[in-house]
Amino acid sequence: MLSLNPKELTVQVLQKYLQNAIAPRPICFASTINKIGEPNLAPFSFFNLFSSNPPIAIFSPAYSGRTGAPKDTLLNVLEIPECVINVVNYNMVHQTSLASSPFAKGVNEFVKAGFTPIKSDLIKPFRVKESPVQLECHVIEVKELGKNGGAGNLVICEIIKIHIDESVLNSDKNIDTKKIDLVARMGDNWYCRAHGDALFEVQKPITSIGIGFDKMPEDVITSKILTGNNLGLLGSVEQLPPVEEIQAYQNNVKFPSLEEKHQYVQTLLEVNKVKEAWLVLLSS
Repeated sequence: MLSLNPKELTVQVLQKYLQNAIAPRPICFASTINKIGEPNLAPFSFFNLFSSNPPIAIFSPAYSGRTGAPKDTLLNVLEIPECVINVVNYNMVHQTSLASSPFAKGVNEFVKAGFTPIKSDLIKPFRVKESPVQLECHVIEVKELGKNGGAGNLVICEIIKIHIDESVLNSDKNIDTKKIDLVARMGDNWYCRAHGDALFEVQKPITSIGIGFDKMPEDVITSKILTGNNLGLLGSVEQLPPVEEIQAYQNNVKFPSLEEKHQYVQTLLEVNKVKEAWLVLLSS
């Protein structure tokens, strides 16, 4: 295990470790404007949603690790405390990356990166037409985290209007995860795409309470075959099958060893047949 003291690392080395470890990170493509009306576009992966009531998102434009200079986005929200958070999907990721170039102050990234500005309804900064979701925001606070290069500045935004491209909606008018095709930032030059085989479902235990590891048979917990994910799925059931159901279960598959039995259970879990997996495990 490599153990590191952040205080003993340079900003560049520390940031490289952190950005590779804390990932994937959603991307805030922030549109801002300064007091003389010049627009700015810049992506930030130090970003997330932090509250639904009120709806609060936070992103963090850091001081340059090389020069210590503030980003135009930060200067703009201090002058005009408004922004549009434009969501980034796969169709626009290379243009978004282009907009992150260190253009001189006053250069219009809408023009440089080929994006279409459209007027917001309630604030001055423009929305990005190509983005599937555009969030108009009031900036309610900017929290400086330090003075030196690499220090972040938390831009705390209240979302006051949401615009969603209907092409990413399903029949219930909700956002379809497969249609929106989001991307996220990894470390170095890497991104990831929330698409295809990268998507999978895990049911949230919000209304149900799983039995947990401590209620499972010892031979299941200590299995050499079943993984932590397998056991987590088994432990998510609210109760084990009753004795009469276990006794009535007929399975024509015979298992020469416990390991082969667990391998069969693993195939059931891969297709989310959790109840049948338990019946196999508990039947003789």
